[in-house]
Amino acid sequence: MSRPQLPPGPSLHGGATTSTAPPGYQQELRRAVGGFASFAAGFSFVSILTTVFQLFGLGFGLGGAAFFWTWPLVFAGQLLVALCFAELAARWPISGAIYQWASRLAGTTVGWFVGWIMIIGQILTVAAAAIAAQAVLPGIWSGFQIVGGPGADPSVGSPTGARNAVLLGCVLLLVTTVVNILGIRQMAAATSFGVTVEIIGVVALVLVLFFLPERGPQVVAHHTGWAGHSGYLGAFLASSLMAAYVMVGFDSAGELAEETHSPRRTTPRTILRALTISGVGGALLILSGLMAAGSLTDGKLAAGGLSWVLTDRLGGVVGRLLLCCVAVAVFACTLAVQTSGARMMYSMAREGALPFHRHLAKVSARTGTPITTSIVVGVAAAAALVVNIRQSAIFTALSSLCIAMLYLAYLGVTLPLLVSRIRQRAAGGLPEGVDETGRPLFSLGRWGVAVNAVAVLYQAGMTVDLVWPRAEIYDLTGGTWWLRWSALLFIGLSLAAGAGYFLARGLHRRIELRHVPHTHTEPPREAEAVAEPA
Repeated sequence: MSRPQLPPGPSLHGGATTSTAPPGYQQELRRAVGGFASFAAGFSFVSILTTVFQLFGLGFGLGGAAFFWTWPLVFAGQLLVALCFAELAARWPISGAIYQWASRLAGTTVGWFVGWIMIIGQILTVAAAAIAAQAVLPGIWSGFQIVGGPGADPSVGSPTGARNAVLLGCVLLLVTTVVNILGIRQMAAATSFGVTVEIIGVVALVLVLFFLPERGPQVVAHHTGWAGHSGYLGAFLASSLMAAYVMVGFDSAGELAEETHSPRRTTPRTILRALTISGVGGALLILSGLMAAGSLTDGKLAAGGLSWVLTDRLGGVVGRLLLCCVAVAVFACTLAVQTSGARMMYSMAREGALPFHRHLAKVSARTGTPITTSIVVGVAAAAALVVNIRQSAIFTALSSLCIAMLYLAYLGVTLPLLVSRIRQRAAGGLPEGVDETGRPLFSLGRWGVAVNAVAVLYQAGMTVDLVWPRAEIYDLTGGTWWLRWSALLFIGLSLAAGAGYFLARGLHRRIELRHVPHTHTEPPREAEAVAEPA
């Protein structure tokens, strides 16, 4: 889609309003997010305690001990994606980052569909994060297993465990929605506290498990624990779901850019820091868990995951105390994902791009946050859980589906970015400039095309891997064809529904008109001394 050529609009730096308002927008969201809180947003979305505990058993069951190697492979691929996102975050620090970046790189029509897919993916991710409570709370106290009673099977793959996961997930969503409604300061404080507890918990868990080894680190050289009989490559690719699910959401710092102090300087750093620390910490957590597990072949590790390792090796009291850290991480993760989804929905609504956009785009004068979008994301995530309450594959299916949606949305940014780099190579590629301190913006320089190209290839391959119709992921009944193909069916229906609304409402012209004032806004070439708002 062609876009009108406009002169650069107001920037984030330079002038009376530039330190508080993003390009082309009146500042409505309240700037109350500092450097650590920005990092916490991305780290909490990734949340290695939440997701490693949630999916360790699945990854080990599908690939045995050698599934560990999917972690560094996925980390390397996602690091390339994060480097591209860090460049974009420095140049366009605006809420609804994925939607905004895609719109600037490929036009507002492409941007709308990327944002549409991202919103649906984030809602499903909120639901998947919330049911992680089932992997932790019954291990702390059997009374949390409400469905079927304390003696029932708490495994999320069992009927009683799946239904209880929905119940606990809905309660958690109620709590995170309330925190989001209270305001950005409360959300940032809760997320920062959760991240602090999570980092302490990861360090403590790794140290404790490394001091209780049953075997050496060479355990990852074999696929011990894998129960398959055919070729191992398919099992290895399936087990990569765990790593793929964990290492997403590092872009959440970009979603909070309009609420962050010095976003051009802060956001690129926190995106990379969140992913890097998560990658190193997660690798150590997986390795220590494999080394400390009492047995790799009796089926308990695949069924109970790291929760079983803790209670088995550390005893009831110490194991439960460490599980409490995991429970805090689950809360912070669900909160961060919901906040990110609410900001994406708000960013699109204020451009008239969504149904009921006038209500979704309202920002509370009291809290400085979009309350309506927070409620909508929470209710929609709860609905996704309730609809699947009788589906024992809800855990694995939701995990793979939501991450496939996010990978598609990410690809909707990195692919246009690669095309833009190649087309504009003679002109220097992305616009250059300075951050709030006068330093050059984060840039990949001459490595940009190579890094971007490999990132696109990685994302395309991983997306195919995620949506592949595996019965062990999407259809635990083994005989329901539509469940097995549910990922492709759901993505296709989501795109069809989005296209129907887009065409019926004539959004092409409406979004373009609203998007024009800042489509070609570039970062400032020179910085001026402007005080950050309190």
